[in-house]
Amino acid sequence: MSDVIHSAPNSHSRSGRNTQWLQHVSLIIIILVLAVFAWLSPIFLTLTNLGNVLQQTAVVGTLALGLTLVLSGGGVQGISGGIDLSIAANLGLCAAVFATLIATEHSTPVALLLTLLTGAAVGLFNAFAIVWLGILPLLATLTSMNIAMGLEMVLTGNASVSASSDLQNILIANGPLAVSWLGWGFLLLALIAIALCRFTAFGLRLQAVGSHPQAANAAGIGVKRYRALSYVICGASAALASVASVSLLSGSSPGANDNLLMVIAAALLGVVFSRRLVPTLGGALISALFLSLISNGFQLVNVSSYWINGVEGVLILCVVALTALLRRRQQRGTQGV
Repeated sequence: MSDVIHSAPNSHSRSGRNTQWLQHVSLIIIILVLAVFAWLSPIFLTLTNLGNVLQQTAVVGTLALGLTLVLSGGGVQGISGGIDLSIAANLGLCAAVFATLIATEHSTPVALLLTLLTGAAVGLFNAFAIVWLGILPLLATLTSMNIAMGLEMVLTGNASVSASSDLQNILIANGPLAVSWLGWGFLLLALIAIALCRFTAFGLRLQAVGSHPQAANAAGIGVKRYRALSYVICGASAALASVASVSLLSGSSPGANDNLLMVIAAALLGVVFSRRLVPTLGGALISALFLSLISNGFQLVNVSSYWINGVEGVLILCVVALTALLRRRQQRGTQGV
């Protein structure tokens, strides 16, 4: 009996030390990468450049926040749990809708409303296919990704659409500390989303749905409803990101789906900043900023930006492998109790 009593705290302490080790290593890597770029480029850590990085993170960061909610509600298994491969294609479709409406002289409020409805509609389609029809998230969102890309090409003829509005001019204008209002708006959106998920019933229940769906269902929490809502919110985040993208590019442009790998990387890398090794909005924010800093650093030291894809792939592989290993150790420790 004494062995069983003492094994429980030991297993918890070991898993806690493993998680802390992963977090410390991740923090050291981030600091080393930033130090190398700062040494190679004197303008890397200047306020102007950091403000530019924050602005450039607005698109991918907003998408990563939405994807993180889907991952949180679906659990740790991406194929059978929760994933949205359509989020970047949804961004492209929403950007095409917003830019086309602005270019055809519709009012900005109307363009915003229809863009948000477009993004939410794609999210609702995913929710219906996954939650109610029972299609695997990987297959369902892969299908909606192709649908969104097809609709974008039909709407734009696979060509860029120029657009200009007062809202776009305001977003890219400089605010306090030489940071654009788009950058400040993204940071505010992220902080609000983090607060809502940490301190509201919705956020706590969504985490319960992803971590312990059977227990959540027994407690009276609508598991299907919360999972469906996470996909709709993810779709709406694509619509918000599309407004940022149109503002930065002065219109819509084909190829939005190229952002998918970076979005997935930001959402998955956020796992290392969680004590329970689960996706978190705060972790996604830090990861998105880190990836943007790497991309920016490559540009400043004249290294091809194509390298960023390889870096993202390696980071995803390392994080997934390490977290899977730590989870197996935690499970073995729990079973040993």
